Amino acid sequence: MDILYLLVPLSVVLVFAIGGLFWWALSHRQFDNLDDAGERVIRDKDSPD
Repeated sequence: MDILYLLVPLSVVLVFAIGGLFWWALSHRQFDNLDDAGERVIRDKDSPD
């Protein structure tokens, strides 16, 4: 039972840290235009678009 006094606050801190990192990624537009990186691999650099 004593371990819960450690694990519950630790898990709450972990949830807030992950939420903060996710919010930071959204606000810095890390998830915008995800298809462009995948298409860049397929596209030929020498051919005109």
